[in-house]
Amino acid sequence: MGTHTPGPSRRSFLFTVAAGAGALAAPSVLAGCESDSAKKTGGTSTSELAKILPAYVPSTLVPPDIPSANGSDPGYLKYPTDQITTVPEAPGAGGSYTAITPLWGAIPSAKGNKYYEAMNAAFGASLAMKPANGNTYGDVLPTLFTGDKLPDWIDIPSWNTTNLNFGSAVEAKFVDLTPFLSGDNVKKYPNLANVPSNAWQAGVWNGKLFGIPVYPSNVVLAGAIFYRQDMFEKAGIAEPKSADELFEAGKALTDPKKKVWGFDDLWTYLAQPFDIPFKWAIDSSDKLVHKYETEEIIQALEFMRKIVAAELIHPDALAGNTNETKQRFTSGKIAMYGDGTGAWGGMVEQQDLAGDTVFKMQAMQPFTASGTGTPRYALGNGASMFSYLNKKLNKAQIEECLRLANYIAAPFGSAEYTLVNFGPADVTHTMEANGPKLTKTGEKQVATTYQFLATAPSVTSKPGYEDWVRTYCDWHAKAGATAYKPVFYGMNITEPQQYSSIGQPVEDTITDVCRNRKSIDDFKKAVDTWRRNGGDALRDFYTGIREQYGTGQ
Repeated sequence: MGTHTPGPSRRSFLFTVAAGAGALAAPSVLAGCESDSAKKTGGTSTSELAKILPAYVPSTLVPPDIPSANGSDPGYLKYPTDQITTVPEAPGAGGSYTAITPLWGAIPSAKGNKYYEAMNAAFGASLAMKPANGNTYGDVLPTLFTGDKLPDWIDIPSWNTTNLNFGSAVEAKFVDLTPFLSGDNVKKYPNLANVPSNAWQAGVWNGKLFGIPVYPSNVVLAGAIFYRQDMFEKAGIAEPKSADELFEAGKALTDPKKKVWGFDDLWTYLAQPFDIPFKWAIDSSDKLVHKYETEEIIQALEFMRKIVAAELIHPDALAGNTNETKQRFTSGKIAMYGDGTGAWGGMVEQQDLAGDTVFKMQAMQPFTASGTGTPRYALGNGASMFSYLNKKLNKAQIEECLRLANYIAAPFGSAEYTLVNFGPADVTHTMEANGPKLTKTGEKQVATTYQFLATAPSVTSKPGYEDWVRTYCDWHAKAGATAYKPVFYGMNITEPQQYSSIGQPVEDTITDVCRNRKSIDDFKKAVDTWRRNGGDALRDFYTGIREQYGTGQ
């Protein structure tokens, strides 16, 4: 199972298996490389990583209909009918463990839960799942840390690590998995060996492997500019290949009298065509420059000001109403908007189930603002959620939990995958033409929990929507060909606390500049202030990281 945003049903959530690994790969600065006063720097050099990372042994047990290309997620047009077994014997040794994971949805009762019972029977061990509200998960974690109440196994999203002082805490709290999984050691756990190396990379802290990747992918792309293909076709407009063409498409499709506008707020997603650095870049003099200091961000701001001045953006988007963005798109009030790739499959299904026979949604291929040269797309980390084992576990318990992780991470369409994602056959799911379907019991008892402990590499599958699967796989493969590793890729870095808020005034100014409430000169002044208030010192901090550990590229 891969990473995605929930569609109109849990079935959609489970089956839009990878369409949007970037949905969980939110840009963030991970905890790890800390200030000079910290006990642990957290950093790991490229040469050290080579010794730490598990070997990558791709599984061929469930061949895809659409093979991976340029690192893209493979595609499955139908749910595999042969339930291949990848773990022939129960992996457990009768141990008993507790696990806490986030859950975005109703938390099922553990009492009489046939799904949990079937999983424990298959494990040959007891793994008590204690899911917590995903929306408040970041508030739960500090209490567990400070109160020494950590379970045996826990999921920790990368975006929650900063508040946990994770770079220093990780060695005191969790198991160093390096002796168990580095290099060929991982081959004892074939389904974990199937996880790509770049996903493991962000689970390394202080030169040791601690995290088990959740929802891993070789090519994680944060999002795309989507367009209403039906509206483009009706107007005779081709997919834009430059900023000028993007502007002209928006202009042609804007008709305020009909309450139709070309765009929603595209700012975040202009980073790709304008080639704005993920955060830092290395200039021609081999010095680090922040994205705020680049000519590319100026050009993107000028473009935003141009489309705002031309009144091509929906007024509600300009007012900051993001809750109804998708509704504006599906209803045809806007022709283009930016989103994580996980939104794509869910919206296609949603409109199909609603009987909308007109709606056609497409993602733009990466392009350059100038329309010349080679487009680039910054890779996100291969995983942005990881699970960790409690350091209080002994060697036998650690190995038992890793065997359970190997079971949970079974590849898409295998017997183990089906049980992990749908529960026991004829109890919580039935097998239908389009694959497993939850029964009424399954809808109440089966929740996405185990998958936050370990997951197979992402694939793209949406039974009943084969054309969409083909379209997504084609887009992902072509976009993947433009992908590059940004500076400090996959490195766990915590910025010194004193610099944590210096960027906010710049971000606020960017919003005002984009809305034509402030000028480009105002932005430049805000950047000058940012430098004085710690931006230059932050550059020195990252320069030290670069000199000691490299850039992760």
